[in-house]
Amino acid sequence: MNFTEKQKVHVAILDLYEGFENQGMRGLREIIKHFAETNGLDLVTREFNVRQKNELPDTSWDIYISTGGPGSPLESEGLEWDTLYFNWLKKMESWNNDPANHQKKYVFFICHSFQLACRYFRVAEITKRKSTAFGVFPVHLLHAGEKEPVFSEMPDPFYAVDSRDYQVVQPNKHYLKEAGSQILCIEKERPHVPYERAVMGIRFNDYFIGTQFHPEADAIGMTLHLQSEEKKKTVIENYGLAKWESMIERLNDPDKIVWTHDHILPNFLKIATDQLLVDSGHVSI
Repeated sequence: MNFTEKQKVHVAILDLYEGFENQGMRGLREIIKHFAETNGLDLVTREFNVRQKNELPDTSWDIYISTGGPGSPLESEGLEWDTLYFNWLKKMESWNNDPANHQKKYVFFICHSFQLACRYFRVAEITKRKSTAFGVFPVHLLHAGEKEPVFSEMPDPFYAVDSRDYQVVQPNKHYLKEAGSQILCIEKERPHVPYERAVMGIRFNDYFIGTQFHPEADAIGMTLHLQSEEKKKTVIENYGLAKWESMIERLNDPDKIVWTHDHILPNFLKIATDQLLVDSGHVSI
């Protein structure tokens, strides 16, 4: 909805990239900026350098987006930043579980952060893949995903940018039920290999949701990135020319990456900001 006077909403971005060059932060900044302009909101943002500076946001923020990042989501256990991250997660969960707190905290977990959230809630196993998943792949909705508001208007399958060495597999029904979690989508079917299909999205609870893929990836930025001499050479050496050409083609298809980029995170932001403005008394249902 649009407002004659801009309302302030505070968005914390938890940067888990550890200083590595990436397209994720730029994508998130642009989505948030466009969403604020389109909806007449003043979205105040701050980026927290989690892994290099041990920076974690407090509970004063309204919406939290936690990014992807390099490395193992398992081997960081015991490191200071990892412990602080899990403590932050516990604070967010405790805040939302307290009936005295009417304004809840909305969190979106992307890729590496999604794997950490799965570790925290113990809803599935995290294992190293036989080979790196890198490219634009179809993602298949499950029944819960078809009803998920954040996935509203997403076709089945939809396409997403995937870049990971690890995977979330073997869902734990006990802990899924205990946390009130639902699996939303899974990776493409690969009948030529005997591997389990990985979990690609989970609704952890009423306010926490995450994806294994990168919903912030945009076609223009990713295309320019892949067309750079260094990245093109790397992809072709590791995956072949056909893979590189397929990625470029899928990136520029308006029914694939463009659609995912324009719907999933904007849907999340819309749901969160609308409810936050209702809870704060700025608007009424």
